[in-house]
Amino acid sequence: MNSWTNATDSLLLGFPALFSIVNPIACALIFSQLTAENSPAERRRLAGKVALYATLIMLVALWFGTAVMNFFGITLSALRLAGGLVVVASAWGLLFAPERQEARKQEQAGQPANPEDAAFFPLTMPFTTGPGTISVAITLGSNRPSGVKELIPFFLGNSGAALLMGLVIWGIYRYADRLSNFLGHTGTRIFTRLSAFILLCIGAQILLNGADDALRPLFLSRLDQH
Repeated sequence: MNSWTNATDSLLLGFPALFSIVNPIACALIFSQLTAENSPAERRRLAGKVALYATLIMLVALWFGTAVMNFFGITLSALRLAGGLVVVASAWGLLFAPERQEARKQEQAGQPANPEDAAFFPLTMPFTTGPGTISVAITLGSNRPSGVKELIPFFLGNSGAALLMGLVIWGIYRYADRLSNFLGHTGTRIFTRLSAFILLCIGAQILLNGADDALRPLFLSRLDQH
């Protein structure tokens, strides 16, 4: 029973964190715009592929992110600082110039010969699961317990959060055109700016956490010297 409780706790912690950084509703509006020229069948296939790729990225970051960082000598604080800066920069541009951001993203997406060529880049990376999502996933995975009995439910819960997030992405992207039509042009602009502000706050928080992790040992060592 305790193992299931630990798994549930990890799920309830991981899913809101991933949901807030992915922000699938705002991403779905971008997805709808970028795939406006595709047929409904192509959009459904793209939604499935983006959801699959996004889930795999989150799972890999959860399971192996810390090991990869250690191999390259990258600290979690450095990842948080870099990820936070990228998220803040993206959110700032979307907040004050959404039209220019959307035009740039449309240009980046281009018109590949096969529409599904855009499923991974740019629809999955960086629009759905970018540096901020990877940073959050690695952060979640880095909090792993040391005991084997606690480790299994920990990864089950966090993996469940990633899988659930993938299902949410698939469901919302699948009906992105209906969501966009429901909100309308003005509603989409308003929601995009609100989402951009939330994303800006999330990026700032990631940045502050990274700065705190990096600077706290320095301040503590200086205090110890005095």
